[in-house]
Amino acid sequence: MDLDGIFFQGWSGIVRTLLVGTLAYATLVLFLRISGKRTLAKLNAFDLVVTVALGSTLAAIILQKSIALAEGATALALLILLQFLVTFASVRSARFADAIRSDPALIVHKGEFCRETMRRERITDDEARSAVRSSGGTGVAAVESMILESDGTLSVVLRS
Repeated sequence: MDLDGIFFQGWSGIVRTLLVGTLAYATLVLFLRISGKRTLAKLNAFDLVVTVALGSTLAAIILQKSIALAEGATALALLILLQFLVTFASVRSARFADAIRSDPALIVHKGEFCRETMRRERITDDEARSAVRSSGGTGVAAVESMILESDGTLSVVLRS
């Protein structure tokens, strides 16, 4: 078993990582500032996927020597442009928006589980109860409504 290069492969790789990493990060920050807050809004599952893709692309630019900074910056710009175009189209077309985003779903109503919705959305009783506890409730009976939001979070409205 050859252990050469496992812990240290030379200073050139470290210098490249520092230089390209700093420039790629600055490029991403610049692109995000230009594109606006919506790019990383996490309003729905689609937005989350774009955010993860941006992080993955940044990591690839920093760590893979085969990806030049210009190519990586182009990939980041492409992801941000596509996100902009999708959100632009979804604001102007209800049909397109319905195809892209998921609607909120009622999980608990007046202290009762909405079983069909829970099955469809794959939410367990334990997950719902955990959300109730996180919101300061003592049990499902204390819940006026619980909604599975478009971004995957559970919003709980306790009874007054």
